[in-house]
Amino acid sequence: MRAPTQARRLRRAFAAALLGMLAVSCGSGGSDAPTARASRTTAEPGYAAAYDAGRREGERLFKEGGKGAAVREVVWGGCVRRSLRAEPHDVVEKDRGAWVLGCKQAVGQGTDRHPPTAQVTRRESDPDLLARFRSWAATHGTKRPAEHAGRVVLVHLGPHDYDVELATSYLDTSAQAEVGQLAEAFATWWDGDDGDARAWNLIVRAHSGKDLVTRSL
Repeated sequence: MRAPTQARRLRRAFAAALLGMLAVSCGSGGSDAPTARASRTTAEPGYAAAYDAGRREGERLFKEGGKGAAVREVVWGGCVRRSLRAEPHDVVEKDRGAWVLGCKQAVGQGTDRHPPTAQVTRRESDPDLLARFRSWAATHGTKRPAEHAGRVVLVHLGPHDYDVELATSYLDTSAQAEVGQLAEAFATWWDGDDGDARAWNLIVRAHSGKDLVTRSL
C-alpha cells in the first residue's frame, strides 16, 4: 500500500511544479504590458506642466514681437494678465505662478530656461487689508457693497508679482452692476504702493468660488 501512496505524492508534486512554471511564464510575458508600463510612469508635477505651457506662450509672443514683446509682457505685466485666461485652463490653474515664470523667461530672452523645482503660486489671507478696506468704505459711501467682502487673499505668483482675490457673499447670479460697484470701490481704495512687489489684478469671487469680475489694479 505504500508504493501507490508515494506515486500519488510524486504526481501531485509534479503537477504543482508545472503550475508554478506556467504562472512564472505568464507573469514574465506580461511585464511589458501597458498596465505594467503605466504603473512605472509618474505623473508630471502640476508646476512643471504649467511652466511648460507658459513657455510655449512666451515663445510665441517673442517670435511675434521680439524685444517689444518682452517689455510689454515682463515689465508691464502682460504675462500675469494673460495667465488669467490662458489655456489649457486646468493646467494653468495648477500653478499660475509657474505659468507666469515660463512665459516671462521665454519672452524675455527667448532661450532662457530655469524651470521651478516646486510650487510657485502661494496664497496668503490678509485680514488686515479687509478691515482697512471696510473702514475706508464706511466713510466713502460704499459701506453696503463692502459688507459683501468676506476675505482678502493675496495670490503670490512669484517674488515680484501678485493678484488680489476678494471672496464675497455674492451668488453666481448676482447682478454684474452690483458686483462691479464693489470692485470699483476696492480698486479706488487700493493705494498702488505695493512695496517690493506689484499687484496686477483684482479678482472678485462669488461665495461658490466662481470668478465674477476681474479688473486691473
